[in-house]
Amino acid sequence: YVLFDCWFANPAQIQAIKEKKLDVIAMIKKSSRIKYEYNGEKLSIKEIYSRNKKRRGRSKYLLSVDVMLGKENSIPAKIVCVRNKANRKDWLAFVCTDMSLSEEEIIRIYGKRWQIEVFFKTCKSMLNLIGECHSLSYDALTAHTAIVFTRYMLLALEQRQNSDQRTLGELFFYLADEMADITFSRSFYILMEALVASLQEILKLTDDQISEFVTDFESRLPEYLQKALHPTVSVA
Repeated sequence: YVLFDCWFANPAQIQAIKEKKLDVIAMIKKSSRIKYEYNGEKLSIKEIYSRNKKRRGRSKYLLSVDVMLGKENSIPAKIVCVRNKANRKDWLAFVCTDMSLSEEEIIRIYGKRWQIEVFFKTCKSMLNLIGECHSLSYDALTAHTAIVFTRYMLLALEQRQNSDQRTLGELFFYLADEMADITFSRSFYILMEALVASLQEILKLTDDQISEFVTDFESRLPEYLQKALHPTVSVA
């Protein structure tokens, strides 16, 4: 996925990236000039937000709607609105061109953009990405950028070797893989079995009621947890 913030999130840019067979997840501007086709009307994101009922409680998002994006040859997209953690009265909106992604996945993937921002900030502020090379040659600038990125990778490797226990050798990776299976998939399955056993013991539910409860409970879980319970079953 191509991730970027609202500075670049205009429909023409998103369409151009989609034409290259890449999907976009981006924060969008609350601009009245940018319109999206929603229920047969051209509306701004503020108008779409104001016309829809918001999700309450502890939901990870406030609103999710499907729109058509772009003036010509418009493409389908999903807009997800979330609370602004810096200001609880405010909200933010993300657009995603991969219609198969759940709202939770869109939010999770967009969150990775911060790591990219930190990488560029480190390269610019501490590794002389901007001030060290003054050449006007494209090849020289490309080489300089590659050298700076290599510096970052070497420093990241050194930090990993000095402070991250994942570098204790091949034996660790075998143990880590085994522990990952135990701590995530297996432990979650054990918890589900314990929950069902408690329901049968205390509430005296029938097998049909237990089956209905488990089905409903699993349907409310995020996609990655559903896959953890049923690793061989693809989640629609």
